[in-house]
Amino acid sequence: MKALVLGDSGGIGGAVRDTLVARGADVIGLSRRDGLELTDQQRVENQAGRLNGQSFDLIFNATGALVIDGNEPEKTIRQIDAQAMAAQFALNATGVALLLRYFSPLLREQGRAVFASLSARVGSIGDNGFGGWIGYRAAKAAQNQIIRTASIEIARRYPQRIVVALHPGTVETSLTRDYADRYPTITARHSAEALLSVIEGLTPEDNGGFFDWKGKQVPW
Repeated sequence: MKALVLGDSGGIGGAVRDTLVARGADVIGLSRRDGLELTDQQRVENQAGRLNGQSFDLIFNATGALVIDGNEPEKTIRQIDAQAMAAQFALNATGVALLLRYFSPLLREQGRAVFASLSARVGSIGDNGFGGWIGYRAAKAAQNQIIRTASIEIARRYPQRIVVALHPGTVETSLTRDYADRYPTITARHSAEALLSVIEGLTPEDNGGFFDWKGKQVPW
């Protein structure tokens, strides 16, 4: 297997990269430290261009952020800030759309290939019982729509390609450290192994789906 892990400098991305390597996969990792800046379209295009001529069985997107420029998740609509909300969409939604535009063509043309993007259960409109975190929730919901829409277009030309959104669980990383008190957590390694198992079991019929780390479908 040849895999590309986007955002491999983060907790989950790094664990996915290491797990793939341990399984004997040929893995390339890209992150902000390599110049992959999702809020800069030209830089995303340039990074994809560096890989021209290569093809991947799996592209795993582990980019994203909960706290951007020091702006904590809103607890109420009274805390909504337009600039902070725009930053959430730029990274967690538009940035993923750019990854799909420039990196999905690097999936292998023949046979099964997967583009998997980390979303979050809090992006589910149907599974929102707590409120709050409006900017992050909305940006992840937008990402889910982007994934779903792109999956339809991609599968028309390449029926064996699978594009999905994944919820990694509440993982013990710097992103969740201050917000995980309500939920049981799992390690990044546990999440990575579980997510890769889910990916291994995907078929073209699962294209455009939203699944959690246990393989269960998450409502939109």
